[in-house]
Amino acid sequence: MLFVTLCWTWLCVAPHVSHGQQLIQDHNPTMTGDTVSPPGPLDSPCYVDDVFAALREAAGNDGELLHNSLTLFGICTPSDNSLESVLQELAKAASRNQRIGLEVLHPTGVLVGEDDRGTLMLTFDLPQSPLLRLSPVLLLTFESLLKAEDLDATFTSQSLQPNTQSVCISGETQHILLSGKASEGNDSHRWTISVETKSPHSKQNLKDVLIGEKSGSNTNITPLLLLAVRNDARHVSASSSASSQTFTFLCELKRFLVDVLPQDKPVSPQLMLGSLQSLPPLSLGLSSSETLLAELINSSSPTIFSFRKLGSTPHLPHGQLALSPALLEEIGQRLDQSGLQVMELIREEEVGPRATARLGRLKELGALEKKEPTAGESQYRAFLLLKALRTVAQAYELRVGQRTTRADSNNPVRANVCGLRSLTVSLERFVLGPNTAVINNCRGSCAFPMVNTINHAVLLNSHIENVNADERAPCCVPVAYEALEVVDLNEHGTYLSIKPSVIAKECGCR
Repeated sequence: MLFVTLCWTWLCVAPHVSHGQQLIQDHNPTMTGDTVSPPGPLDSPCYVDDVFAALREAAGNDGELLHNSLTLFGICTPSDNSLESVLQELAKAASRNQRIGLEVLHPTGVLVGEDDRGTLMLTFDLPQSPLLRLSPVLLLTFESLLKAEDLDATFTSQSLQPNTQSVCISGETQHILLSGKASEGNDSHRWTISVETKSPHSKQNLKDVLIGEKSGSNTNITPLLLLAVRNDARHVSASSSASSQTFTFLCELKRFLVDVLPQDKPVSPQLMLGSLQSLPPLSLGLSSSETLLAELINSSSPTIFSFRKLGSTPHLPHGQLALSPALLEEIGQRLDQSGLQVMELIREEEVGPRATARLGRLKELGALEKKEPTAGESQYRAFLLLKALRTVAQAYELRVGQRTTRADSNNPVRANVCGLRSLTVSLERFVLGPNTAVINNCRGSCAFPMVNTINHAVLLNSHIENVNADERAPCCVPVAYEALEVVDLNEHGTYLSIKPSVIAKECGCR
């Protein structure tokens, strides 16, 4: 299945797929395929920002493309110099003053199918825009990494410049980069691209990737048209002017959490946060009391950041807090401490330089202003960053505890005693991060001598052993819990929802 995303500034819509319907009339009556057309809400408000981040990170500090960037964007090695130079220009534009120099458009429709000779065909119907007169670049983004073997594909079209371009796809490829030809008119522009591979087997693999014909396939692509805009004051990206530092901060935070949080094996099904019992939600904003903010700053509960659908109108999440001078000083000190702690953990766990760079960018976006006004978005971002860094630090502390638990499990006596065991559950898709929660569980024997027990369990166990009664034996269960805090960002504002008794902290025989 091929998913198309239509995004104007930050309003994103994902179309549904209809089968057996031809999008482009009188184009090729012998061609059949799957059509994608609008509308429908998208669960990934950071989609466009993620693409720009990938472009920005394609080059190193010296401006030269990183070797893994060529693989990431499907550029063959020995590289195609034309595509390599296109990627380098995009990387420079994406890094320059919040993407000035780039503009984004999206196909209004896509047809994926085969012609009468069995050649795989992609047809993109583009919106009317004078920007099509510039040199466009088509970027196909995979929503999930490929699991098939490496394959080479040749894309040919009169809409491409050059007309034939080679792409190398591997398990690390996340985007396919194609350079297009500028349009000569204002009319709706259409790209028809044929795709060929070296073998029928490779063709079927690529077809599976594009339209998901393989049973159980969850790989699909999103076509995104990037247009390189002249670098002058008249061509400032609409996406850039509409974006805010807070929105960029939230998307950067999402990427950072994915990078640094321990990646456990996928757990299914995804659990809905809305199904949990919750205390009345608290609004986080200028009206938040100093007592509440102080409690939240001092809270040790892990935090989940939920970035919900943006609704049917463009909306940029933002927030403001009004912290007292004392709380400003406290949050500044704690940010410094947590930042150093997480930086050290990243080094110890060898997470990688990208996570370090993203943490540095987050610290810049979340820094308190030197001459802090009485209220502002910088305070809001600093507060969210502190909660996120603490959650990351706790996740690494849990990982250390899990290693100790696994070491204890080698001792058969200790392994069978009632105790805390790690348990990770998956959370729903729209969660910004973390997308899993370690809630723990209690397992083990409650035979005498029992651990952390109560008189009822002692007497019950003795009665069962002496009388051989048919009664429920004492069980190893959680006896102490910690809450989970959920920061929910939506079109109405920012709300804090406290979910009590979520994380098991202590076990006992009951």
